[in-house]
Amino acid sequence: MSINIGIIKESADGERRVALDPPTAGKLSQAGHKILLQAGAGAEAGHPDEVWKDVEIVSDGPALAAQCQVLLSVRRPSAEVLAALPEGALVIGGLAPYGEFDELKTAAEAGISLISMELVPRITRAQAMDILSSQATVAGYKAVIIAADIAPRLFPMLTTAAGTLRPAKAVVIGAGVAGLQAIATARRLGAQVEAYDIRAAAREQVESLGAKMIDTGVDAETEGGYARELTDEERAQQAEALARHLARADIVISTAAIPGRPAPKIITEAMVTDMQPGSVIVDIAAETGGNCELTKAGEIVNVGGVLVVGPTNLPSKAPLHASEMYAKNVNNLLALMIKDGELVIDTEDEVIAGCLLSHGGQVVHEKFKGEE
Repeated sequence: MSINIGIIKESADGERRVALDPPTAGKLSQAGHKILLQAGAGAEAGHPDEVWKDVEIVSDGPALAAQCQVLLSVRRPSAEVLAALPEGALVIGGLAPYGEFDELKTAAEAGISLISMELVPRITRAQAMDILSSQATVAGYKAVIIAADIAPRLFPMLTTAAGTLRPAKAVVIGAGVAGLQAIATARRLGAQVEAYDIRAAAREQVESLGAKMIDTGVDAETEGGYARELTDEERAQQAEALARHLARADIVISTAAIPGRPAPKIITEAMVTDMQPGSVIVDIAAETGGNCELTKAGEIVNVGGVLVVGPTNLPSKAPLHASEMYAKNVNNLLALMIKDGELVIDTEDEVIAGCLLSHGGQVVHEKFKGEE
């Protein structure tokens, strides 16, 4: 049997990614499924309508949604698109369930099944479906490129007829996927890199990339590999150790995040004022409040010659590769639900249960059942 799978054009400001790319859509088409593409959905990711093969182009988002059994998106579709879906349809995307849940609840009560890709469990079996990791890879890379572009100095040591330039000193805060990619990128550009993470287990990965681990004596790793919030005592201990390293840094890349919570404040105003003029802080966590007290999302703040950069939606700054990885994540998840050509949502499957927000006309995810 054939499943109608729709690819919506993203409507969020500045969003350039697309939920499937042509090669992945082609595989689904070859498997016998009907692929519907909203006109222009892939254009900003380097995939204009004419390069898509064996797909039906639909000009209007709601009109596309009305024909879909499965609707794929990068970000939450508009209320208008969600309302156009037939009862029993499935939406898979980055649905941002931690904010403005009423819209999702309305869709759930209308009989729409919702899978939020941010909630895919961080277990070995689901690694190939983890959009947080795939998109963080892009964010970590782009953060360093932004720092290199804005900084008044070069990253590598250079010996020239005009003298020797010392390498930039970079500190990466947070050694998750984004942080590790930032470390690797800064090292490739020739910087001397130190890294800090409140999960002591990150040391081996940090050092394998040629960076030095900053030891503050704090370990706050939780089950699943996330970092918990620090106690006041731990925060003070961390701040004292970090302040010494930041004062000597030319570049700081900050990546610490807690899912569903505001970003932890790690870099204080006092730390920034102690840094050297000409230093740059790129705060990847800007969208959730920032790791630096002075970060403003979407802006560059000058504090005594120290630039605090708050970029937003970094994956969209490399939309072709970000979309390629996202598409593979989504396709791998779809593979768990397409059996003998039919869509089967197995609520007993650990991966599906972990990211399924609604099914059968109600919110089913334990974290969001009480949301109003």
